[in-house]
Amino acid sequence: MNGVQYRSMSEYFSQTKKRSTTVKALHDVLPLVMYIFYPVQLVALAINEGLGSEVFLRFTLIPLCTFILVTVLRAIINAQRPYEKYNYTPVVHKETKGKSFPSRHTVSAFIIAMAFMYIQSTLGIIMLTVAAAIAVIRVLSGVHFIRDVVSGAAIGVIVGVLGFFVF
Repeated sequence: MNGVQYRSMSEYFSQTKKRSTTVKALHDVLPLVMYIFYPVQLVALAINEGLGSEVFLRFTLIPLCTFILVTVLRAIINAQRPYEKYNYTPVVHKETKGKSFPSRHTVSAFIIAMAFMYIQSTLGIIMLTVAAAIAVIRVLSGVHFIRDVVSGAAIGVIVGVLGFFVF
């Protein structure tokens, strides 16, 4: 998408209170779903499998290491966000400058979804759906480029497959 398209999309969702409220609510609630279920599952694994179990350690360390590596990568790349590059106000108020690529919310959501896939496939599929919705809403809210969320999803899935199912 180009600057005109990003600006138009932001204006579309900002035109009515219903649209902007919906985008803002999804922007806030979808990640919350992931970040509530993940620690609950961590506690359940700690109780049922033990803190030193391979399942608990993978479920904890793979997402943690992925988050840290992506945070460092974003700081190094320091790519502009769409609202910076194209000078518009995103639907969701955000003043962050740079650090757009890759989307850390999207990476986190997908690596957490892959962690759930590792322990229970049905729950993993549900979480992958939530992760995809998070990626879409990051673009619709105007805070990320499509390339940011696609790369974030790819990183989360690739690291998840390698970390949970290959090694």
